[in-house]
Amino acid sequence: MKMTRKEAEELLAWGHEQNPGPWADHCRTAGRAAETIAKKCGLDADRAYVSGLLHDIGVYDYRDFKRRKADHIFMGYELMTDKGHEDIARICLSHSFTLQDIKTLASSYIECNDEDLALITAFLNDSVYDDYDKLIQLCDSLSMAHGVVLMEKRMMDVVRRKGFGDMTVPKWEAIFGVKDYFDKLCGADIYSLFHDEIQADIFGD
Repeated sequence: MKMTRKEAEELLAWGHEQNPGPWADHCRTAGRAAETIAKKCGLDADRAYVSGLLHDIGVYDYRDFKRRKADHIFMGYELMTDKGHEDIARICLSHSFTLQDIKTLASSYIECNDEDLALITAFLNDSVYDDYDKLIQLCDSLSMAHGVVLMEKRMMDVVRRKGFGDMTVPKWEAIFGVKDYFDKLCGADIYSLFHDEIQADIFGD
């Protein structure tokens, strides 16, 4: 059964109760951005919203080091699979892999065991990304807790927190390619959909 917006919002609120932090507002921004872009380019706005809202749901357990079994992408995948929402489980994995390359996993902030590694390797080898995979990758790269920003700002935020690796620039190039794809699909620069919000972020209210 398709997850409703209300169910998704309640699940995110539960996740935030388990592990309070700005990640939940980042997810809310991503959900809102995904819905806005989806409406413009003819995709299912509800599916886009729910997918954006829950793409990082695995963070509910991510920083609980006593209980944590894996990185947030795997915790989200496991949680949504257990709940019978394979489409969202897929987003929990795909949003972190703009490049379908297992080498992008090799960083200081992703932890996985052999079982996790086999899972993501098979996923990357077998998957063909659809517009919802790409859309949430894009919105993850546009979204901060306080709102939609230029991708460059979000990229710098991630690098400052998590470091710069060998695959950082190729991943940046890939996400700019995704933005170009949605610019064409929407018939407009997607930044124009958030013009006032981005302008306020850059220059202040």
